[in-house]
Amino acid sequence: MGMSVTISAATARDAEQIFRLQYLCFQSEAELYGNYRIAPLVQTLASVRDEVATDLVCVARLGEEVVGSVCGSLDAEGVGRIGRLCVHPRLQGHGLGTRLLRAAESALVDGGAATRFRLTAGERSEGNLRLYRKAGYARVGDTTGEDGVRLILLEKPAVAPEFVTSA
Repeated sequence: MGMSVTISAATARDAEQIFRLQYLCFQSEAELYGNYRIAPLVQTLASVRDEVATDLVCVARLGEEVVGSVCGSLDAEGVGRIGRLCVHPRLQGHGLGTRLLRAAESALVDGGAATRFRLTAGERSEGNLRLYRKAGYARVGDTTGEDGVRLILLEKPAVAPEFVTSA
């Protein structure tokens, strides 16, 4: 490919690419559940723009193209909520989702002192559940989304990044 993927905070210019990427990436989830009204598919461009302006949104870039994204926010109890993690289908399976997840976690710890992280995954979304378990998340409950999809609630404690000094 010749270029490396970089991860950074999203800017207002990225909103439209994030919007289109989510629509592309969450088609397989919609198909899995037979439900094309899942949140990432009905989110408006204006809502994505608002999210980029007010919340934590990290993007993965390949050159100028946004090829992955993740959203995060900190609630009043210090819980870092992470959602809508997506990676372009042509780049899935290369650790980019893990890198985006770590970037969101790190930003929520550094920028807002998150004490733990919480996210959800559809109960049939084995690939997503596997990624989250591998990243240290454990099931803490179940819920049903506004779209009717059964979701697994996952959490893990937030740990400040460790810095290694060399001698």
